[in-house]
Amino acid sequence: MTGRVGSKQSLHRLVYLRDLLYELVVRDIKLRYKRSVVGIAWSLLVPLAQLAVLSFVFGVVLKMRADHFSTFLFSGLLPWTWFSSSLMGATRIAGQNKDLLRQVGFPAGILPAITVTSQFVHFVVALPILFGFLMYDGRPVTWALAILPLVMILQFVLNLALSYFVAPLQVLFHDTEHLLGVSLMLMFYLSPIFYEPSAVPGRYAFVYNLNPMVHLLNGYRAPLIDGQLPAMGPLLMVGAASLGLLAAGYTFYKWLHYRIMQEL
Repeated sequence: MTGRVGSKQSLHRLVYLRDLLYELVVRDIKLRYKRSVVGIAWSLLVPLAQLAVLSFVFGVVLKMRADHFSTFLFSGLLPWTWFSSSLMGATRIAGQNKDLLRQVGFPAGILPAITVTSQFVHFVVALPILFGFLMYDGRPVTWALAILPLVMILQFVLNLALSYFVAPLQVLFHDTEHLLGVSLMLMFYLSPIFYEPSAVPGRYAFVYNLNPMVHLLNGYRAPLIDGQLPAMGPLLMVGAASLGLLAAGYTFYKWLHYRIMQEL
């Protein structure tokens, strides 16, 4: 009987957290685009602007020749934008929600999930543009596309895990946002967003492949561009590492919670 009551309470708790996350994500998106003429279309304009500039630089100035380069580039920009925006948003999430954190009983651990989920919404909104590129290029539509939800889940877990580390550090050390910005800039060029991973010399391959975005981007591109399943071994390793980071990150976040409250 006690076990049944405990299971029922756990279920109610999960439903409460789901509904709370939904409401907070909707509020976050509404506040972000309040009085904005373009609104959520900014989630399309930013990656499209990056696509135009990078296509000009590498396709016109440097004359890089690659089949379907714009599609290849855009399929890397969208996951990267979700990744980088989630982490940068995590640096501001505690400061933007001081009143919520001060409420008794508020589940503080849900805050990093807000920014990751909000950026996921932007990612999904931009996906039809990517599929438009794929159709224009005549890319094959195969059953391999069924793997995409799994790749998205893996990236969501990775984004959330790293956000749990970033969010409290920004409150305690205000240089975190600037250091993160520099780190993401460097990681952008060290990720295969506008070039193939095979272009990296073999002597650097081991260190290069430690970057989880290498395998996640391949997880997106293999079914989208090649119509094939991605290599599952690296994706499973990214998933296992992300789950470990998520457990460590959540513990780290909860451990610093009282320090955060003192600083806010």
